[in-house]
Amino acid sequence: MGIFTNLGLIAYYKYVGFFITSANSLLGLDSAIPSVVLPLGISFYTFTQVAYLVDACKGEVKNYDFLTYVLFISFFPQLIAGPLLLHNELIPQFKESKNFDLLPENLVKGLTWFCLGLAKKLLIADTVAVWVSPVFDHANQVSLLEAWIGALSYTLQLYFDFSGYSDMAIGLALMLNIHLPINFDSPYKATSMIDFWRRWHITLSRFLRDYLYIPLGGNRHGEIRRYINLFITMLLGGLWHGAGWTFVVWGGIHGIFLGVNHGWRKLGIKMPAILAWFITFNAVVLSWVFFRANSLQDAITLILAMLGTKKILIPNNYENLLQGLTFLGVKFTGNIPYWGDPKIILALLLGVTLLPNTQQIMKHFRSNWWWALGMSGIATLSLLSMNRVSEFLYFQF
Repeated sequence: MGIFTNLGLIAYYKYVGFFITSANSLLGLDSAIPSVVLPLGISFYTFTQVAYLVDACKGEVKNYDFLTYVLFISFFPQLIAGPLLLHNELIPQFKESKNFDLLPENLVKGLTWFCLGLAKKLLIADTVAVWVSPVFDHANQVSLLEAWIGALSYTLQLYFDFSGYSDMAIGLALMLNIHLPINFDSPYKATSMIDFWRRWHITLSRFLRDYLYIPLGGNRHGEIRRYINLFITMLLGGLWHGAGWTFVVWGGIHGIFLGVNHGWRKLGIKMPAILAWFITFNAVVLSWVFFRANSLQDAITLILAMLGTKKILIPNNYENLLQGLTFLGVKFTGNIPYWGDPKIILALLLGVTLLPNTQQIMKHFRSNWWWALGMSGIATLSLLSMNRVSEFLYFQF
């Protein structure tokens, strides 16, 4: 009954409009769509409560008092964008008396972690965000390179936006002497789709595995059943992200990707690491198009443009450098309305595939003047950039 109540609430607040719209379209109805205001953070605290109930049913939950339970569910650093927490990760820390003391080391380290996350969001994600919406809002008008610039910009925006939130949550909690789990581990360095989902939104992947995939049967009933369970799990994982067919299709695509990955492993054929990374990264980029697109038709249009069905336009200032590409159909023009900055995009792509991530950087943290000056500079730049319009991607989830 508890699970039914929680899922019923999220179904109403998040999906009632989607269900009614889909029914109207499929059955030719004209049912009114109610105006529903989405409660902040409902996706995260719903999943947290469902996991708690399942663990309680298994006898894995101690007899916690109601106040402790409420604190666990509503702990503010992770409430808006995760990570998704389990009771045995957080509640025992609430009970440790030393965590009620002011620990300067945790305060400084948490503030540093927070500043790095804030910089990811404000200095990087918001910088590339301006090249995303124009492309996805004009899917029928973009050229091949514009489509790739829009897709790669969104790939970077989503990562730095969401991992920045997670870093800020980890930093806020650490200032309160609470340790939250890592939620991202350089996902764009992955060399397979299985590897990607072990690095991207790690706590969601864990939840889907432990509370959906394994209860469905996991891999215990043969290979065919395993692929079906993977597909269903990712399909529902896609629907959790948003009330729209684009999210469902995105989840289904990743379910297929994971099935293909497991099938390839069964063959025992070793692929060169660079080729495995290239295939994985491009598969992820193409799938993000469905995740961001305004409609399935727009997503398909952009995918086709990225695969070469549209003309290749390059700004005039690149003509001297790339003149030799004209035999491929490249045209140089001064009118490319949805063109971003390839140099920034390339630099960021090299950063996410070659440079250390936040937790690797924090291993070298020292409480000294050099770190203080560096973080002060980053914090100042972040605060000065807050006069820009900022898009909070994960608030919709």
